[in-house]
Amino acid sequence: MKIKFFYIIFFVLFSVQHIHSQENEELKVTTEDVKVKKKKKKREKKIRPYEPLAPARAAFYSAVLPGLGQAYTRKYWKVPIVYAALGTGVYFYLDNNKQYNRFRDIYKRRLAGFTDDEFPDFTEDQLISLQERFRRDQELWLLLTVAGYLLNIVDANVTAHLQQYNVSKDLTFKPKLNFNEFDARPNYGLSLSYSF
Repeated sequence: MKIKFFYIIFFVLFSVQHIHSQENEELKVTTEDVKVKKKKKKREKKIRPYEPLAPARAAFYSAVLPGLGQAYTRKYWKVPIVYAALGTGVYFYLDNNKQYNRFRDIYKRRLAGFTDDEFPDFTEDQLISLQERFRRDQELWLLLTVAGYLLNIVDANVTAHLQQYNVSKDLTFKPKLNFNEFDARPNYGLSLSYSF
């Protein structure tokens, strides 16, 4: 009982103090302290002037130095992706080349009559098979690296081209959904608006 009484008194005192502090805060407010919120102006997208050579320039930059075309089009987040893709391809190409040369040297030493190599349990057919596998993987990674390089150039060209595409509300093409007045079934359609 004593604990309930203590909580009730504490709650009442705290409430009175809280109400009293709110009244004091309201009295202290002056017109100088009140800030008027200004309406934010609608930010319009900055439209770059049309440059007919911008896509070709971006593709050229990207061909000279991969990622430079993406930096030219201000898509900086794509530069690490380009270097990661090309770096991965070059790494695996060099690794497969190293493994191919390693097994080729072991095979050549076997043909010369030496048996003191790292893999004495492998037969000559297995060594030939491993050489073929690493050679095939090496060529595959070379092809993927070249494809990544070309994709880098195409991406820079397409991005530069699409940045110059004029997007305005004068020409709109929207799907439209209307309801039939008699049986409330939906009617699907397309709306094409063009304003001068």
